[in-house]
Amino acid sequence: MAIEIAPSTAYSGGSVRHTVRAVGIVARRELIRLRRMPGRVISGFAQPLLYLLVLGAGLANLVGHGGINGATYQQFIFPGVIAMSVIASSLFAAIAIVWDREFGFMREMLVAPVSRAVLVGGKAAGGIAVAVTQGFVLVVLAPLVDVHLSVAKVVELLGALLLLAYAMTAIGILLASRMKRLESFQMVMALALQPMVFLSGAIFPLERLPGWFAALCALNPAAYGVDLARRALLGSDFALTIGDHVVPIWADVTILLVVGSALLVAATKILGTVE
Repeated sequence: MAIEIAPSTAYSGGSVRHTVRAVGIVARRELIRLRRMPGRVISGFAQPLLYLLVLGAGLANLVGHGGINGATYQQFIFPGVIAMSVIASSLFAAIAIVWDREFGFMREMLVAPVSRAVLVGGKAAGGIAVAVTQGFVLVVLAPLVDVHLSVAKVVELLGALLLLAYAMTAIGILLASRMKRLESFQMVMALALQPMVFLSGAIFPLERLPGWFAALCALNPAAYGVDLARRALLGSDFALTIGDHVVPIWADVTILLVVGSALLVAATKILGTVE
């Protein structure tokens, strides 16, 4: 039987300050968890490095000297590799919800004098912070692939990664909100991660794809985050094109915000039900 756990009525008259503080506490817990898991940090850096230096170097000869829109293959996938790190970290950040539920801590959080939205917001904020940090660190690899940086490019990239992490963390939280076992969550995430990455344009351009394949890419919110990251570092010549239409930046931003917000609202409703 499903039992609806309502937040304490003590919260009903809570102030904005109280809400912000509660979100911050939950988010801080996620950051502390990351600090105590150095292996996660190392793997989050090592895998994108392998994609960039090994896969990038291996496929560069197949692409040819002309590259893609005047950029080498390694330059082309560099923003995609950063985005891949953010996607993977964002999705797996939600494992904390499954962990807390499996060991009974989630039940205690749900009966605390805070709303479910605060708990979901805190989990999302922590996951976003972790994912963006892990992805943004990879910017130091830019000189290795001859990608020139400027303050404006770095700021635009940071904004793109925040939006991407927002949408991806929301997907992870929604999927985790009903799962009870860590093994189930890891299996589902492993199945979801690879299609999401390969249909995002992180590794290859999405232009001139078959119609059915382009339709799948258009349904993938990660594609719009990758597009923002690539535009930030490489310019508008690398804008995402679906069919014969170039996706405007405002559409990328809107899609990521709408998807992230809608999924967090759904996760908030689901998270309040404990079986």
